[in-house]
Amino acid sequence: MSRPHGYSINSAASDDSEDDEPLIEPEAVPPQCCSARLNLAVLMLFGFSVVYGLRVNLSVAMVAMVNTTDPQPAQNSTFIHACPLPPGTENTSKTFLQPEGTPQYAWNSETQGWLLGAFFFGYLTTQIPGGYLAGHYGGRLFLGLGVLGTAALTLLTPLAAQFGSRWLFALRALEGFGEGVTFPAMMAMWARWAPPMERSRLMTLSGSGASFGTFLALPLTGFICQTLGWPAVFYLCGGAGCLWAVFWFIFVSDDPRTHRGISKEERDYIINSIGPQGTGHGWSVPLLPMLLSVPLWAIIITQMCSNWAFYTLLTSLPTYMNDILHFDLQSNGFLSALPYLGSWLSSTLSGVVADSLIERRVFSVTVVRKIFTLTGMLLPAAFLVAVSYAGCSHILTVTFLTLSSTAGGTSSAGVFMNQIDIAPRYAGFLLGITNTFGTIPGVMAPIATGYFTEDRTLQGWRTVFWVAAGINAGGALFFTIFGSGKIQPWAVTEEERAEAKKNRSRSIST
Repeated sequence: MSRPHGYSINSAASDDSEDDEPLIEPEAVPPQCCSARLNLAVLMLFGFSVVYGLRVNLSVAMVAMVNTTDPQPAQNSTFIHACPLPPGTENTSKTFLQPEGTPQYAWNSETQGWLLGAFFFGYLTTQIPGGYLAGHYGGRLFLGLGVLGTAALTLLTPLAAQFGSRWLFALRALEGFGEGVTFPAMMAMWARWAPPMERSRLMTLSGSGASFGTFLALPLTGFICQTLGWPAVFYLCGGAGCLWAVFWFIFVSDDPRTHRGISKEERDYIINSIGPQGTGHGWSVPLLPMLLSVPLWAIIITQMCSNWAFYTLLTSLPTYMNDILHFDLQSNGFLSALPYLGSWLSSTLSGVVADSLIERRVFSVTVVRKIFTLTGMLLPAAFLVAVSYAGCSHILTVTFLTLSSTAGGTSSAGVFMNQIDIAPRYAGFLLGITNTFGTIPGVMAPIATGYFTEDRTLQGWRTVFWVAAGINAGGALFFTIFGSGKIQPWAVTEEERAEAKKNRSRSIST
């Protein structure tokens, strides 16, 4: 299963190898259906569905948690709505009915913005150490404990809210602290599990759990809030995360070499196709070359730009549906979820298409990553601008938001997996770095949205969408200029260097 001259097919997928022989004979590839690597991807999909459900449930529950009938001292005059209220609701004193005895809180727009951004203060701190440790020890323990810890803390949300907004802020920050290790751990695991010609489809399938979980959580949160009360949201979501962790620790292994249920054919295929890059990176990492790596900075800047729009919608879309378009809570959750259904489908499909383009040598890895990044950032930017001018049209707003997120899903096969292209062995650590920077918009975007929309006007939300669109477009152009899909010199192992030197000597002698 190795390439001619002793190279592993892991290095063959770079841009310098496009005129070589096929990477691997089709009949030598074990079927993916029911394989250990596909089972791992599916379990990861459900895991990330859970953690994103835990992450976004507050966005919808916030609408039910806040007492909108409690007037602010400076707002004794009649409130002017940006869009007309639905017929029959003009004189309704309480928009969202909760089961009797369900508490509500008088949190203003600014406080809500800080609470929605609190998660990311903790999320920032564990990305890099989580990626480093997962790259050394393996990602199974860190991903499993990350989900389990976040789920357990979620169960305490109603108690923290009862104590006050500061307690809830601290709890959400702790949840982010636990969840911060999950994506770097995923990347570290795929560095050992994903054959190069299957990376795009396996990683987009597992990572699409973010969109799939959001799609499920938003409408379910609205339904649960109206039927059982908002505290039940956090009890049920937290319980689901604890249950998932049981299956994870039973069925998952760090490495195909230690997996109990994998076939010999699949194990040999994975190990031989990945080659020396599929091992832990040890305690030392080339920090200075990483710091000076232009392709790495291209990933960092681009992910920051893309995440601004993503986190703006993730944390603030239910508020927009409520304050501007006046959807009821259950419809709010369902319509807020539609964009993520499109994103889930497009990201999964984009992985299959990207792998096909690389395997058939239609384009190089670099070109494929840039194509999917451009389509996944420029098109969403255009649709976000369209949203800002949709006004009070429910149909146009939901349509443009859905198209924006659907197009954005294609970037999953672009910049968001580029770390494993440029440095497979250090992929978990690199994702920790890029995700740390990429999480900064998760802190800033909801806070900025809270300031822009303090008066709840269409003009304020238009600013929100224009800013997100402009940042998105800038990131796409930056990656197009500076991005790369080649394994960087500082990521090549000593074994690969020795093999390359031996091959050069053979070429000279012949």
